[in-house]
Amino acid sequence: MRRLTLRQFRVFEAVARNLSFSRAAEELHLSQPAVSMQIKGIETILGQPLTEQIGKKIFLTDAGREVLHASQAITARLDDLQHNLAQLKSVDRGSLRLAVTSTVNAVATNILVHFRGRYPGVAVHLGVSNRAEVLEQLANNRIDLAIMGQVPADLGLEAVRIMDNPLVVIAPPDHPLVGKRKIPVEQVAAEPFLVREAGSGTRSAMERFFAERGLEIRSSMEMSSNEAIRQAVQAGLGLAVLALQTLEMELAFNRLVVLNVEGFPIVRHWNLAHRADKRLSPAAQAFKQFVIAEAASGKRGRPRATRPR
Repeated sequence: MRRLTLRQFRVFEAVARNLSFSRAAEELHLSQPAVSMQIKGIETILGQPLTEQIGKKIFLTDAGREVLHASQAITARLDDLQHNLAQLKSVDRGSLRLAVTSTVNAVATNILVHFRGRYPGVAVHLGVSNRAEVLEQLANNRIDLAIMGQVPADLGLEAVRIMDNPLVVIAPPDHPLVGKRKIPVEQVAAEPFLVREAGSGTRSAMERFFAERGLEIRSSMEMSSNEAIRQAVQAGLGLAVLALQTLEMELAFNRLVVLNVEGFPIVRHWNLAHRADKRLSPAAQAFKQFVIAEAASGKRGRPRATRPR
């Protein structure tokens, strides 16, 4: 059985894109008869017409649309292969697909600034999502690496701990608990809390902390971003538990205050994760090694110590 060739696919895509044999010939720098011959060759192999002419216009048949879909998939895979092979020659020609949870976005941005300083040629694609979406992207191999909190053990992921992630209780500066020492957890649990959406790592850690002490927090409002929670706490709508790294500006300008609550901070960790079965590109491997080295040295990305008031 004769097989279709890559050249035939390329010619057919040009015809389908232009819906014109003459314009396809101009695009490919071929004669129109040569283009027509390539299309007829495909039709002979498949036993079906791929185009039909109605009046002066050319349209794809159902078979033509099927062939176009398959052709685009094949040529895209070959383009990816060429791109990946080019990456093997130099890290600076590669690309990095990175996803981070919204809580770690500021930390990740700081890391990327220094990474790009060392590898300016790497094209970085950064996505910021919630934990569930980041895990879904990892599971479907849509990203190379992710920076996130707790990494599930049952998804076939490989992870390395890169940084502490202390969670603290925050309040507006005029809250009655500000300035008190060793505030009992029971007293804090009686306050209204602003929380992230279900599935958030921060929310899960907070709920687990109180549940282990036989307490249930009083949630007054659920929000989908840390920025919204910070603003709501400033407005006096309740307390919240957030990562210390996300509060630098608000603490510096005294817009928010970290409460001195017994048992806090809850020390979690940031992890760099990827599929265990994934062969990392040179750019992704360079980023992984860079982050691990920076975490070991503690030079960059480490949260600045802030004492609870």
